[in-house]
Amino acid sequence: MAEIKNPNQGKGGTSNTSFLVMMVVMLGVFAGLQFYRSKQKQPLQPPTAQTQSQQSAPISAPTGSKASFNANAVKAPAASAAADAIAASAEQTTTIENELYKITFSNRGAEVRSWILKKFKSRYGGPLDLVNAAASKEYGFPLSLYTYDAGMTRGLRTALFVPSVTGNLTSPQTLTFRYHQGNVDVTKTFHFDSTYVVKAESTVKVDDAPVRALLSWPAGFGDQEQVGDYNSSRINTMRNGKSEGLEFKKVTGGETLNAPLQYAATDDAYFVAAFLPDNPGSATAVTLHNTIDVNKLMKDGKVSGKPVDVPVVGVALGDTDGTTSTRVYVGPKSAEVLKAIPVSGSSDTLEPLLDFGFWGPIAKFLFWFLNWIHDHIASNWGWAIVALTVVVNLVLLPFRFQSLKSGLKMQRIQPQMDAIKAKYAKYKVTDPKRADMNAEIMALQKDNGVNMLGGCVPTLLTFPLLFAMLGMLPKVVELREAHWFWLHDLTAADPYHILPIVMVLSQFLTQFYMPAPGMDPQQQKMMAFMMPVFSGFITWNYSSGLALYWCVGNLMMVAAQLAMNQTKEGREMRELAAKRARRKVGSPQAKTIQGKR
Repeated sequence: MAEIKNPNQGKGGTSNTSFLVMMVVMLGVFAGLQFYRSKQKQPLQPPTAQTQSQQSAPISAPTGSKASFNANAVKAPAASAAADAIAASAEQTTTIENELYKITFSNRGAEVRSWILKKFKSRYGGPLDLVNAAASKEYGFPLSLYTYDAGMTRGLRTALFVPSVTGNLTSPQTLTFRYHQGNVDVTKTFHFDSTYVVKAESTVKVDDAPVRALLSWPAGFGDQEQVGDYNSSRINTMRNGKSEGLEFKKVTGGETLNAPLQYAATDDAYFVAAFLPDNPGSATAVTLHNTIDVNKLMKDGKVSGKPVDVPVVGVALGDTDGTTSTRVYVGPKSAEVLKAIPVSGSSDTLEPLLDFGFWGPIAKFLFWFLNWIHDHIASNWGWAIVALTVVVNLVLLPFRFQSLKSGLKMQRIQPQMDAIKAKYAKYKVTDPKRADMNAEIMALQKDNGVNMLGGCVPTLLTFPLLFAMLGMLPKVVELREAHWFWLHDLTAADPYHILPIVMVLSQFLTQFYMPAPGMDPQQQKMMAFMMPVFSGFITWNYSSGLALYWCVGNLMMVAAQLAMNQTKEGREMRELAAKRARRKVGSPQAKTIQGKR
């Protein structure tokens, strides 16, 4: 077996420049990502119950209308025929639930105060409420109405509607809210069934003329319990069958997106609120971008009191004719669920909302395979990741053996390459004669069937898979709260850092046992020690699912390398390395860390 720092590859060794560049690029990407995540991943205070009572404000008709009205003017508890007004005298709630959710509406604004997903829990172990209490109190609750007149928007959010039913109800159910005051008339109707989808209809009229009022999800999600969670917020749209995601930094508050529009959604890493208009050809949307101040939550659970500005993005959808009719999906970004929800006027579904980034096509295939393993082989997601890793490494095994053979060819011609380099050693690097040296080396390699990139093939195949897993595993809602031994959430970091430690040890063994013919000794030493430490750093605060995938892969690589070292090619490579080491005894390059069989 070749050494980690091979004394026979000293000055005469060929610098595997392409391999080094590839490693530097990988390290740079990992370093930047981990630094950004570690800097942003600061816990916040757990959501608190929002105050339902708010001060009412006048609802003003849009500019150019003939009148406005005051939401407090009517005190009757129900419709008053004499006053021709419909308004409630006090705030009250109506709760609708099925097996998937429990939604609580307030008649103040006919808005949602709580949207609990029953199959999920918060990071604190309690019910998962997707309503962001702090942000909603400041910028509007889900399914509130957004108009282009700020005064009217505020008034609609504080008006006391009259609900068709109250109390605790189960789906299927229809809930209608009515409000009529002066020359303004508002109706909001919601239909509930056994799925995550709610059908919504709303109409706002001033002087019997429809006003463009959009249903909105204005301000983030209730699962955004850490600063980093807000940074995963996006606005997603589908226009003319083409889906597009917009990160929170690029979202412009108040920007109108014109028709055609198959859907408009706001989401984070795991959940989404998507509006699917019945008439995409006349649907419009408005993007919303605000910020809120929250307090840091220290590691010991105490609030530091230091303000932190975090972004909250939202979206509103309506129709150019003034009457909004849309389906609203509020739930997990589960591939199985999303692909079952069609968009109007198209064969597309909501599946594009599950976006795994640049390596998305590879990541989606890996997730499909991971999901298949979970459904048919291993019912535990942790074991499914282990099984996926085993399969991936078995597929890569032939390429690793080819890499060994390529390294052997390189070792065989290494003395001749050393001789060529010695012949041109007297010339400076900038001397044109150096081109002749490179030409001779390339001719020698060609005559002996040596491919300089042959040894990099396994790495070239492994890196895209690793980056795909890097983008996929932290975003799969199925892995949220998934258990595996001491791990209680495969999308979160290992709480005891066991996997990162195993990562360091297994990465060192991988470098220790793997031959690197032709690599410069200093580069080889750097890779032998820097890569394990850096791999541990990457996985220290990242998804434990990724650390599990990486650790199992490294252990399999060590086992495969040990087996290959016992083959004819492996034995010959060790003999060549030992022979060259004997020739250079006494050289400063001979002081090396010896590789093992």
